[in-house]
Amino acid sequence: MIKPIIAAGLFLMSSLANADTIVLGMGCFWGAEKRMSEISGVVDVESGYANGEVAGSYEAVLAQEGKLRRGVSEKRNHAEVVKVTFDPAQTSLEKVLIRFWESHDPTQGDRQGNDVGSNYRSAIYANSEAQQAVAQQTRAVYQQALAKAGRGTITTEIAPLKTYHSAEDYHQDYLAKNPDGYCGLGGTGVMYPGSGSTAAAPAPRLDGKALAFERQLVVFEAELCAFCKQFKADVLDHWKSDIAVTRTLNTNAPTGWTLEKALFATPTIVLFEKGKEVSRYTGYNGEKSRFWQWLGFRLLTPEQQKIAFEQGTEAAFSGSNLDEKRPGTFVDPITGAALFRSDSKFESGTGWPSFFSPLEGSITLHEDSNHGMKRVEVRSASSGIHLGHVFDDGPAPTYKRYCINGNVLKFVPDKKP
Repeated sequence: MIKPIIAAGLFLMSSLANADTIVLGMGCFWGAEKRMSEISGVVDVESGYANGEVAGSYEAVLAQEGKLRRGVSEKRNHAEVVKVTFDPAQTSLEKVLIRFWESHDPTQGDRQGNDVGSNYRSAIYANSEAQQAVAQQTRAVYQQALAKAGRGTITTEIAPLKTYHSAEDYHQDYLAKNPDGYCGLGGTGVMYPGSGSTAAAPAPRLDGKALAFERQLVVFEAELCAFCKQFKADVLDHWKSDIAVTRTLNTNAPTGWTLEKALFATPTIVLFEKGKEVSRYTGYNGEKSRFWQWLGFRLLTPEQQKIAFEQGTEAAFSGSNLDEKRPGTFVDPITGAALFRSDSKFESGTGWPSFFSPLEGSITLHEDSNHGMKRVEVRSASSGIHLGHVFDDGPAPTYKRYCINGNVLKFVPDKKP
């Protein structure tokens, strides 16, 4: 009796003996490798570099792209690709290519996801004229589906495979070894006609009538997007801002609304006002303060922006909230996160709202030596904006005076019982 592990090995050897291969460029090869390896009948997927005129290494490819951008070289760069080995007895080249078309956006030219450059071009490099014919046929079918969905023209290069180099070991099975690594793949959401269960049905388009017409944030995500998950964990899971926010896997604007241009990376956070895009924030890698600054420049007045982002100070007795005495909470004007309770506010006579204690975890303190003085700056922990300074001349029980610019505070009164 043959042991199962030996049987599996013999089956793989048999599959490889009868296997066919095709080389595909879908942007960053990390996500492409994972996506193509999920196809039943695919027996191996290898990351590599193809159809360029330079050395076949990651460093050489990056260096050549830099030379092309500077106009100091005309040599063709390699594309980041995956070599897909499949068993024709279990799956067909057409099915492999259907997954290829559905798994990335083939209309973007020299870019995919957050990645820009000729090394990220969409490509099919065939080992025979028969493969090229299937590639061209599937391209024509998918182009019709894209056109029907209002998408652009396919830019995928279809050509014979001329050169191929295996990528470095650390690039192989990258997402299996680094589950939270960058994927960069996000399809168009348009299914290949008749593909059935080859890809998940596209996410439904958001209904513009169900959203906040005056001002709405939409977070456009992709299924295999680690940075989307990070943005959700860092920002969306703690959302307290007054701005309505929603997420979608559909790459189109909500019905009846308009995007300024097509999306090219995820996550992309788009601010709509009256159904039209007014600003967008593309990509996320943990830089919360940068995101909040982007949003703050849309929500705050110029006077508020100067305080929040340039460490400005309002004139004494000129800011808002100085005389606010109702029970309630003073919150960050961008994030909505609570900063101070009104019962910690006291009359300092300085001309700025003063508090003897912030809410736990609401602020951060930083050394400030500007203007020839040594002070302790107070920033909002949630957005990172400048609030004011803290001094050691406050009342009991803390003996601290948090001297805060009233114009970067929003007051939310307690609800009456």
